Amino acid sequence: MKQFLHVTAGLFILTGCTTVPETGRSSLNFISVGKELQLGISEFEKMKSQAPISSDPVLTGRLERVGNRIATAVGDDLPSAEWEFVLFDAPDMINAFALPGGKVGVYTGILDIATTDDELATVIGHEIAHVTARHGSERMSQGMVAAGLGVLLNVALSDEKNRDAYTAAYGAASAYALAIPFSQGHELEADEIGVIYAARAGYNPKSAIEFWMKMSLVKGGKEPSPFFSTHPSDLKRIDKLEAMMPRVKPLYEQNKGRFQ
Repeated sequence: MKQFLHVTAGLFILTGCTTVPETGRSSLNFISVGKELQLGISEFEKMKSQAPISSDPVLTGRLERVGNRIATAVGDDLPSAEWEFVLFDAPDMINAFALPGGKVGVYTGILDIATTDDELATVIGHEIAHVTARHGSERMSQGMVAAGLGVLLNVALSDEKNRDAYTAAYGAASAYALAIPFSQGHELEADEIGVIYAARAGYNPKSAIEFWMKMSLVKGGKEPSPFFSTHPSDLKRIDKLEAMMPRVKPLYEQNKGRFQ
């Protein structure tokens, strides 16, 4: 049975490997780019029809200015992008997101933390990085594999007395050993790719560290347990970003003059 499951998992991996831009990591992805694009555009239109959009010309102009510079830095990492940057009027929402097709949403609440253009570039770069790395469809593919292997396990154990216990253990193991670390890995990878985009767009990469320090203060310094959290701690993010500075500072120095 174990051999059968290993062979099946190997076939899944061989037929769905893609490469993440900027990091070169191999990822498991069965969702077509076309389908991903369709889902992203459809979902963004739905959100725009349901959530209030800011009419503040200064804040909207700032978002579009920073966003378009990041889009230039993304280049071929997101082919067929039709860039759109929308500021949603939600002062209590400290969040932002990006969807396939170059659709980026920022909530006004996060602008109280990302007070400089460099910090806003950190936010936008991070969210776009999730899209260029195709993290959403990778998680969907990961779920497909887990579901498929769960079905195979169920069939293989059809004659076992302890079948329910085995399948329950599999569900718990897949949640902790697969889903949670993968989500943390995605967040750290988006930090890495996002700060590259920001530096390439002429924004100071050190602002990424300052932004996450501010986020930590907003949370009152309370960090979730990394074992149970789907996001890495702010301190871990800051450490990783500090280690990246020798790599991204030259990118910033090369490009900051292009936009002055």
